[in-house]
Amino acid sequence: VQLQASGGGLVQPGGSLRLSCVASGSTLSSYTVAWFRQAPGKEQEAIAIIRSRGSGGRTYYSDSVKGRFTVSRDNAKNTVYLQMNSLEADDTAVYSCAAGSTILSSQWDSRNYRSWGQGTQVTVSS
Repeated sequence: VQLQASGGGLVQPGGSLRLSCVASGSTLSSYTVAWFRQAPGKEQEAIAIIRSRGSGGRTYYSDSVKGRFTVSRDNAKNTVYLQMNSLEADDTAVYSCAAGSTILSSQWDSRNYRSWGQGTQVTVSS
């Protein structure tokens, strides 16, 4: 599956953005999809995961974004979204989506995702 991420930009603290991860070449709902981010000088971290349809489609969030970010699917558009609300300066990072067939215990590990979209920059600043 090929992925293309988009939707980043410059937003003020407290604002919102929606990132999109559009898939081609395969049905995205068959994969677990994760959003990762990497801030300058920091390690890449998984922040939001939506399990494959076959695995129940449940969503998971890191503590850093829980309650503010929402990951969802539009199967008709073969797309996964990341809705980001109440953005903070610490959310500034390059955001990437990834797809894979991971088991639950390893879904937070980037090594378990085979397909990656290019990153999209999110900058939160006044």
